[in-house]
Amino acid sequence: MLAPMVRNLLIVWLINALALLALPYLVPSVQVDSITTALVAALVLGLVNTLIRPLVVLLTLPATVLTLGLFIFVINGLLFWLVASFVKGFSVAGFWSAVLGAIVYALISWAASALVFGPPRVVVVRRDDYR
Repeated sequence: MLAPMVRNLLIVWLINALALLALPYLVPSVQVDSITTALVAALVLGLVNTLIRPLVVLLTLPATVLTLGLFIFVINGLLFWLVASFVKGFSVAGFWSAVLGAIVYALISWAASALVFGPPRVVVVRRDDYR
């Protein structure tokens, strides 16, 4: 049996792929050809968001601060568009379509993950010995 962390990672990957499959119904300028394409695109999006996005956010921090955080939407759209240019069968019509697609994709993924995993748990650790 898979370890819980690996199992959860695979579930999140599947949720993100399903969110990509639902995206063309809400944003017609984004196209996903098949479930295989959605799985590959979700994997690449996850890798890009894990490896490249933090560096880009750090490098564009002055612009992000100047725009009160709104530049993050531009970064998300550009990275979404970048992934669409690399993954065959996943296409985005343009920059603004990529920004809207990234926002809707994030909302669908967030809602589906909340349905599957439930509300986030908060754990409070208390020490009884006060010195």
